[in-house]
Amino acid sequence: MELTDAVRLEQFDSRNLAGKYLTFKLDTEIYGLEILSVHEIIGIMHITHVPRTPSFVRGVINLRGKVISVVDLRVQFGMERCDDSSRTCIIVVQVALDAATCTVGLIVDEVSEVVDIRPAQIEPPPSFASDDGTGFILGVGKLGDKVVMLLDTDRILSRSELAAMTTAL
Repeated sequence: MELTDAVRLEQFDSRNLAGKYLTFKLDTEIYGLEILSVHEIIGIMHITHVPRTPSFVRGVINLRGKVISVVDLRVQFGMERCDDSSRTCIIVVQVALDAATCTVGLIVDEVSEVVDIRPAQIEPPPSFASDDGTGFILGVGKLGDKVVMLLDTDRILSRSELAAMTTAL
């Protein structure tokens, strides 16, 4: 069922999104993940390529004895892949998959800071976001002159993408 912009705006409640967010950069854009969804942040490390995985899957890492899939968020978001730098990090998150959860690493260009975003600083996602595969955007945070795309960790990867990752691994 499609929602009109007026209905979508009426249903949007920024109070549900207010809280602490870990902000990070991809190219020049700033994104935020709810801090409670972040398991840990690690520096870039050796990533083992896995054949026949989707292009956004960089491979797997061994994190204290547990093998986890690593997703290149630049590729996932349709950006050009770039070389890793000393600031490149992996944000480890738990992603809901049906009744279970799986641990996934998200490669980002740079982790910035943890910010507290109040309801008055949050706008609804752009109206096109629900129709074009960007439904993982919870809202848009306004921090001074900066715009932060607030992301839903459970929806960054679609169900079919998660299934493709877990099947290939």
